[in-house]
Order: sequence, then C-alpha cells, then structure tokens
Amino acid sequence: MSVSAIVMMSIAIITVWGGLVAAVVNIVRHPEKGD
Repeated sequence: MSVSAIVMMSIAIITVWGGLVAAVVNIVRHPEKGD
C-alpha cells in the first residue's frame, strides 16, 4: 500500500475507535435514568 493509503486508513480507524471510546466514556459518566 502507498503511504497516503496507510495515512488515510489510520485516520479512519482513529476516528471510528475514538468516537466509540468517547461514547463509552460519556455513557459511564452520565448513565441514563431508568424508568
């Protein structure tokens, strides 16, 4: 793979996993109130 392809793949992976981690942290800090 070319360098630009590796860079773009890395950015995509960091974006997806970073969003997932941010969502989990947000849920842990602010859990939803049960009905």
